[in-house]
Parts: sequence; structure tokens; C-alpha cells
Amino acid sequence: MLVNQVRLGRLRRDEVCDAHPELIRAARNVGTETETDCPICEESRLRLVTYVFGHRLPAHGRCVSTARELRQLSATGRDLRAYVVEACTECRWHHLLRVLPL
Repeated sequence: MLVNQVRLGRLRRDEVCDAHPELIRAARNVGTETETDCPICEESRLRLVTYVFGHRLPAHGRCVSTARELRQLSATGRDLRAYVVEACTECRWHHLLRVLPL
């Protein structure tokens, strides 16, 4: 819906391209590039970043960069959730793609 609002001129680009600098840094350095172009700027491929939240993890979550690291966290048996975010490193658009229980 937000993408359509930007395309129709009802929302300014800077109103939706407001990703936190730490998310953009993670997207650049450890994010997984997708085959999907950014729906806002159409200049860059989206990158996926996964954060895990739960008991005994930092309040800001833990950025997971490999499948192995995700499996290790899953094996702890704790109640954890993985949040997968897609982000554009060019225009700073971001979107929560899915939440997965570990």
C-alpha cells in the first residue's frame, strides 16, 4: 500500500525511506542480495537482513549473517523469533518481510 501511495504522489519518498543507519550498514555488509529491485527507487536490488530476538539476547536483537548461526540459535531451545527485513541500501526503504519462530 505504501509503495502505491508513493507512486501516486500521495506520500513523499523521504516519508517511507527512513531505515535506521544500523539496518542499512547490516544490509551492505552481511545482507543477502535478492533478485528483486527496490520498488521505490528501482536503482538497487533489495537485500535481506535477519535479526533474532528473544530471551538472553540483546534488546536490539542479534543480526544473523549465516544459516549456520541461525541453526545454532535455534538449537538452544529458547523461545526466539527471527525477523527478516528487506532493505534498499540506495534509498533506505525497508519492509518487514516475515517473522519466523525458531
